[in-house]
Amino acid sequence: MGVDLIELWGHAGPFARGIVFILAAMSIFSLQVAFTKLWQMWKSGTATRKFAPQFSRAIQEEQLDQAITLAEKNTGSHVAKVLGGALAEVKPLLRDRATITAADINSAERAVERQMLIVLSDFKRGLGVLATVGSTAPFVGLLGTTMGIVSAFTAMSAGGASGGLAGIAGGISEALITTAFGLLVAIPAVWFYNYFTTKIEYLTVEMTYTSKELIDYLIKSVGSEFGRSIFTKEFQTQKAVTGSGHIS
Repeated sequence: MGVDLIELWGHAGPFARGIVFILAAMSIFSLQVAFTKLWQMWKSGTATRKFAPQFSRAIQEEQLDQAITLAEKNTGSHVAKVLGGALAEVKPLLRDRATITAADINSAERAVERQMLIVLSDFKRGLGVLATVGSTAPFVGLLGTTMGIVSAFTAMSAGGASGGLAGIAGGISEALITTAFGLLVAIPAVWFYNYFTTKIEYLTVEMTYTSKELIDYLIKSVGSEFGRSIFTKEFQTQKAVTGSGHIS
């Protein structure tokens, strides 16, 4: 036996119709957010796959100017945004690498962290909508069902026993439609929310890993002389000063 939705809509009361309109608005809003996030992550992933090999090649060839240019051009890549923040901090000092100190590298690392927070905040924008729709849509539908059942019993009480079991069943079946609609709205929202949460965790690992690699490269290579980093020399100098002042 099929369900005639048009007939059920015609028999629905004002409250049930209002619930259906609310659920429809929640569904449209959540799907809009979901498809926007899908497009955003697909575009960022595509840009990153194009950017990463070129950036890695520039770093391996110690072409920092080219690496900075690549990071500035590929603004659509989440990895480029994060790495660009670090390189922007040391860019003014690249002409004279010997002037770069540990404090400059620390500043670059903090720039990476700040940029990563901004990128992650952008990726997470809208997930609250999916979480809210997924958790509340079934209850909104249940509210419509509850009020529909109350109306069915009220009508049966007013009409006495003339309606019989068929009248009760008809009223309850109409009321249960809002619960079913609520579940249809909630299930895709929960699916998308879980997918995006897992995807953002992966992107976080990707950005953290690449940024750590860049910082390590800067520590080991920038300002190096004969294969020895200036930070190693600074540490040795500090150790020598500390050792000379030691009182036995």
